[in-house]
Amino acid sequence: MALKDLMVLLDPSERSSRRLALAAALARRHGAHLTGLCLAEAVRPIDPVALTADGYAYGGSLKAFLDQLAAERTRAIAPVEAAFREQLVRDGIEGEWILGEGPPGPASLARARLADLLIAGQDPPGRDESAYAAPLEDLLLDSGRPLLLIPYYGSFPTCGESILIGWTETREAARAVHDAMPLLISAGSVTVLAIDAPHDETGPREVPTADIARHLARHGVKAVAAETVSGPISTADALLNYASDIGADLIVIGGYGHSRVREIVLGGVTRSLLRHMTVPILFSH
Repeated sequence: MALKDLMVLLDPSERSSRRLALAAALARRHGAHLTGLCLAEAVRPIDPVALTADGYAYGGSLKAFLDQLAAERTRAIAPVEAAFREQLVRDGIEGEWILGEGPPGPASLARARLADLLIAGQDPPGRDESAYAAPLEDLLLDSGRPLLLIPYYGSFPTCGESILIGWTETREAARAVHDAMPLLISAGSVTVLAIDAPHDETGPREVPTADIARHLARHGVKAVAAETVSGPISTADALLNYASDIGADLIVIGGYGHSRVREIVLGGVTRSLLRHMTVPILFSH
């Protein structure tokens, strides 16, 4: 499947412009349509501390407060929309702007299911206090689409030139490789890494990722099969360290979770990567 329909979540935060630039670069590289989605309900430009147990205590009517809140949202979103439209013209790509209404989760999920790839930003520190927190866990577990997540810290002039695949013998990992195939085919280098993989001591010794590397080769992807052990650090840290060692600018990995058991929504590696990622990561569930 080609990447022909990309969607990027945008907001009035400082990191949004870098996310837009990366999304536009991917759209230009793959000849894709780019949709900019801004969730109105996730934008809270003024402090709504006016509500009390008895009702409204803003110093005016409830309607006046809601009208002012809507006006402030409009002023906060206007430059985001302008920047998106300017980026389309500057890069010569097709696209559309959508202002999502309603609760952030349902609004983003409905749109995300129409895209080949969803691009969003990592939650900033103190997600609960953030005015622009995106429902990343819902997007990963319930959208049915791959999620390209951009770290909150750092600058990423390239994404997808050197790709590291975190491979395990699971459905999610296989799905991630398939979803990332357009990026893998166009990458300059691809490494398939197994961490702490079990070995059959009775048979001939082969790198655990050799089979998936051969599969990728049949698609025209020249992948290096590799393995490592986590040792005293976590699997997530071992993956991030390996990415740093080889200069990878994108990690591809299956996103593990249990959408029906919200108390343990995400697996430990997935949750750790969501919190501590250092390079863009394509998650697929």
